[in-house]
Amino acid sequence: MTRVLLVTGLVGGGVGRHVQQLTGELVHRGHDVRVACPPEVATRLHLADAGADVVPVHIGAAPAPHRDRGTVTDLARAMAGVDVVHAHGVRAGALAALARGRGEDRPALVVTLHNAAPGGRLRAALHAGLERVVARQADLVLGVSADLVARARVLGAPQVDRAVVPAARARPGRSAEDVRTELGVGDRPLVVSVGRLAPQKGFDRLLETMATQDLGGMLLLVGEGPQRPALSRQVERLRLPVLLLGHREDVPDLLGAADVAVSAARWEGQPVWLQEALSVGLPVVATDVGGTRDVLDGAGVLVPGEDLDALVAAVCRLLADPEARAEQARLSRARSDRLPTAGEAADAALTAYQRACGSRRTR
Repeated sequence: MTRVLLVTGLVGGGVGRHVQQLTGELVHRGHDVRVACPPEVATRLHLADAGADVVPVHIGAAPAPHRDRGTVTDLARAMAGVDVVHAHGVRAGALAALARGRGEDRPALVVTLHNAAPGGRLRAALHAGLERVVARQADLVLGVSADLVARARVLGAPQVDRAVVPAARARPGRSAEDVRTELGVGDRPLVVSVGRLAPQKGFDRLLETMATQDLGGMLLLVGEGPQRPALSRQVERLRLPVLLLGHREDVPDLLGAADVAVSAARWEGQPVWLQEALSVGLPVVATDVGGTRDVLDGAGVLVPGEDLDALVAAVCRLLADPEARAEQARLSRARSDRLPTAGEAADAALTAYQRACGSRRTR
């Protein structure tokens, strides 16, 4: 039995889902699992119901010196008696490194990096500082994309590897006809894009490009975020065929009703929604950024990260060519069948824990 402390901050989306599935798999296999995280995250992910011992700690998205000192103290207490600490995200990893101390009996530390540096000079500089702490202190650093792995190596992390994250698979509950009737789009071609309405996802530049190229169909933007008002004004100003659907609980149904999925992201780790799109056989067109290429692995159409004209043109070609869409749908399903399962991700995590414990003993 391995005694594991998982540490995470205010996460959602793919990171939260990964922590939730890893917790469930480890508990199911008989390991002793604690999870240190904000109370609202534990509630949303049902971590106590999964059998984990939940330790409430506050790890926000931005530094807060007074609160962070208390978090380090709480984490140090939570580490008592554990074999390995597995932190998710650079802030959680840096705080866990500080809490672990320097004693010979300290637990091994594994940190999974899920995101690239944020925009803005100050935020990027803070992120870089935390990355250095993680690289110097962690026994093993895992990255969800090749660029994060390369970054950790450049910073001098002693052991670095790719993280194995279980794939998301969608199961539509309604027919495409019912979904289209609800949306009032009739037989128009449907293109869908899912994600937080924030600069990283590139929705703003996708809309600007659509103003110069006729998409030939309706675009569904699914998600909420700080850019919602600006994107709404952009759609109205440019008179674009776009529906801003906000947060939806029926994303699998929307994917099943669409003709093409498009990602205009400036960066992605292992995008969950694209994995779901693959699982329903949806053709994908995406910018070649972060871990998107690795997720698609030959399925879908990739364009350079800054070439939005090529992105929209590729969508238009697919909408106009049923045979090409059918071939891309076949590739999507085949790729989905090869994506990691929750069990395979847990196997990889346990192997990582063994490596980290060995590294801790020899460093």
